[in-house]
Amino acid sequence: MSQVTSNPSRDNTVSAKNLAECQSHLLNVVSSHRFRNNEGLNNEVPFHICPFEPEISSDMMQAVKQLKNELADKGVGVLEINLYDLVIEILKGEGDWEWLLENETTLSRDELKEELQGILDTETVLIPAIVKKMDATSYDVIFITGVGEVFPYIRSHNILNNLQRVAKEQPTLMFFPGKYQHSLASGASLRLFDKLTDDKYYRAFNILDRAN
Repeated sequence: MSQVTSNPSRDNTVSAKNLAECQSHLLNVVSSHRFRNNEGLNNEVPFHICPFEPEISSDMMQAVKQLKNELADKGVGVLEINLYDLVIEILKGEGDWEWLLENETTLSRDELKEELQGILDTETVLIPAIVKKMDATSYDVIFITGVGEVFPYIRSHNILNNLQRVAKEQPTLMFFPGKYQHSLASGASLRLFDKLTDDKYYRAFNILDRAN
């Protein structure tokens, strides 16, 4: 039987008002054996979204840091993939970082986006870099952070679509600045910053709706 159920006592987006409650919920869920063993997902990929209001990004990242420490105390290993940090690491490794800093002010927004998307192809560059980090350590769950910082040249649904080929064993939790919405009319969508609604992704679960 599925563990993913509606919880009327908790909003399905983290806000300043419910941050402490959601942080406690995340600790209970992620540390549970059922979550880490991917039980109750009806054979779906073990991908989860933790949507939060963009206005609390700084507080949310502090909460993620604390959550990792609390999980470590419970013997739960977390591999955090911060997309922004990963991008900088790749750009420096490819020798593009200095060039980008020198030319950033002369490039238009569209030109910069095109340059970065050319360098940071999701399928051939980003996913192999993530797999390399997965292979280099042992972990129980993957956290994906830095989603808002890499927009618009990296889109969260592209990361998830490509990652589901290689991250099938341990659960993945993406911290998303916006809303993850479901409706019969439009299906599921990731509303980045609660404004942009063109990122369709259907296979993740809202972790705030998941029973412990």
